[in-house]
Amino acid sequence: MGFSHGLYCLGCCWILMALLFAVGAMNLVWVAALAVVVLVEKLFPGGVWIARIGGLLLIAWGVRLVIVTSGVCLRHHA
Repeated sequence: MGFSHGLYCLGCCWILMALLFAVGAMNLVWVAALAVVVLVEKLFPGGVWIARIGGLLLIAWGVRLVIVTSGVCLRHHA
């Protein structure tokens, strides 16, 4: 039963586990912040919307980082 549950957990949460491994190896504060976000998603009413908004914010942050670090940002060319 434990093996079955472990496979299920790995299947649904693999990206979170990878993120925690990568971030945890770099900074414990980021792991704590991520834990708080997950806690808020689970405990507060409307956790699905909190998760969606958080996901959109992370996507926007990622796109911004890609644009700024790739040199496409027009402010740096002026």
